[in-house]
Amino acid sequence: MTSNHHSPAPEQRVAYSAGGVIYRVNDHRYEVALIATHERRRWGLPKGHVRRGETAEAAAVREIAEETGLHGVVERHLATIEYWFRVGSTRIHKYVDLFLVRYTDGSLMPQTAEVDDVRWFALEEAAEIASFARERDVLNQVRQILNL
Repeated sequence: MTSNHHSPAPEQRVAYSAGGVIYRVNDHRYEVALIATHERRRWGLPKGHVRRGETAEAAAVREIAEETGLHGVVERHLATIEYWFRVGSTRIHKYVDLFLVRYTDGSLMPQTAEVDDVRWFALEEAAEIASFARERDVLNQVRQILNL
């Protein structure tokens, strides 16, 4: 462009989050915990920012505990989801590492500031009600891993 009137290129930055599918076996069936946001209209996987110097695995376990009250152990990496979003004039390229996490202890306690509800769902149901297609894909991937 030769015009002097064009606006500067929008700023871009990269953001990293981690989270995952925390599961337990209850009465011979697999259950996973989902969190609700947006007045319980949106169900999804618990996740949040990776802190400086923190591994994605450690961040996933910490964020799951903070958002759900549940503690677990990472078993394997499932997927990295990436997408773009805007904050003001800044374009943010976000990467989210999702892990399969085996529940060890703790009880459901939604993080009041950020989460409206948290519940255990049968894995099949979770894969249907998760609001984002890529999270549904990851939950279906877990069904295959666990041979369901």
